[in-house]
Amino acid sequence: MLSIRSFARAVPRTASRLTASAFRRPSARPVSLLQSAWIPARTQYAAAFSTTTIRPSKSGEADDELVAKLESEIQMENEMSDEGDMPTSVKDYLENGPFEILDTPGQEEVVLTRQFGDETIKVTFSIADLNQLDPEADFQDPAMGDEEDNINQGDEKNFKVAPEDQVEEQDGEGEEEQEQSFPARLNIVVEKAEKGALAVEAVVQEGMVVIDNVFYYTDASHAYGKTADKVHERQDLYVGPPFSNLDEDLQVLLERYLDERGINAALALFVPDYIEMKEQKEYSRWLENVKGFVEA
Repeated sequence: MLSIRSFARAVPRTASRLTASAFRRPSARPVSLLQSAWIPARTQYAAAFSTTTIRPSKSGEADDELVAKLESEIQMENEMSDEGDMPTSVKDYLENGPFEILDTPGQEEVVLTRQFGDETIKVTFSIADLNQLDPEADFQDPAMGDEEDNINQGDEKNFKVAPEDQVEEQDGEGEEEQEQSFPARLNIVVEKAEKGALAVEAVVQEGMVVIDNVFYYTDASHAYGKTADKVHERQDLYVGPPFSNLDEDLQVLLERYLDERGINAALALFVPDYIEMKEQKEYSRWLENVKGFVEA
């Protein structure tokens, strides 16, 4: 757009040209006053706009600041990755564990597979479990918490503290609270050709495997199916009662059944540590992708 100053300069030059041309052009024939009154005056106006193309800015005002922040985050993640060695549980399991691992960059799920006799075993877990955690959540067993709350309730003056308890308290004052593992979900499928499949839902934490459900499907595709059709078909199937409703001896035997197939304490230690390691890698990749997009 022309500036006001340029527009003001253009108007006098146009007006002067119009005045001069009016005096220089002789009339071709006499015109009466009546006729001249009805002839519309031709007036030229100077253009009040510019024909120059307005090119959009290549980047917004916040782009540079955003890129700088992303670079700072990437550098911090790289430093943490360099300083932090691979957890022992992860390293040992990858070297000695019975499962083959399928970890696709950019995907949340990790899949472990193995053969056990005529069975195909598939264990799936996801880094989404870590991202959905409440940072202030306490992962202790609620039943244990209730028991602790019921001990030594009341005024401190009304009960005595045993000497051994005093020593433990003094020794533990300077120690940092041990970092607790978080619960991670496992979806386990044990399949036999033309015999269907067992689908087990479990949670691993602190080296323990806790079974929630054991389902049986005559059609193994129902154990793997994630499509809407398969989910709808499974709704009408009776696949078994909740694990906690089973006879205790039956629960123990099912736990031993899974333990023999590698669903054990070693796996329970491996999965949470691997989730943390993978989540850091995926976050670093995400930072790089967003930075590249903003800079493009």
